[in-house]
Amino acid sequence: MAATTKENAREAILLAAREAAMTRGYGGINFRDLAAKVGIKAASLNYYFANKALLGEAVARRYQEDIARDLEKISTDAKDAWDALRRYPSIFRASLERDNRMCLSSFMATERDELPEPVLKQVQAFADVNVAWLSKQLAAAAIGLPESVEARARAIYAAVAGAQIIARSRSDIAVFDALIESYRAAGPLPS
Repeated sequence: MAATTKENAREAILLAAREAAMTRGYGGINFRDLAAKVGIKAASLNYYFANKALLGEAVARRYQEDIARDLEKISTDAKDAWDALRRYPSIFRASLERDNRMCLSSFMATERDELPEPVLKQVQAFADVNVAWLSKQLAAAAIGLPESVEARARAIYAAVAGAQIIARSRSDIAVFDALIESYRAAGPLPS
């Protein structure tokens, strides 16, 4: 995919880096590989992103922003907060549907000790966006006591992200679906 304009090249680099990170994590972001995929010289990547940390931060920030939009769309399309909560796992399932990829932020979170601080902050922001959205939906659905909403939201986020990790390790999306159904039957996800 040869990039023609500066903005197209930057977007192509971000997309290629996102795909690499969803497949191999932060460690899988390699300037030479990205340049080949985008159709530019490896040294040209430095024009857009001076180093891997800046690229990783931009990729993680864009991913977090995209997920925030996806969550807002779920809120808009759902008939109520209960329906929105039922739809939530679909965001994580969508990554698995794309060649057994994993949520970029979950993948990068496992690399915590190797992440530059700005990248780590974006990974943590992703979790915060998910927990805030889940908290809002739980409160709107009047599920649990108000003081326990955030704790349950964190449990849901962790459970769904964990289901994705287990399903990916087996390359079997049916494992994800079964785990989500078990969470609905026994908690923490409302059924």
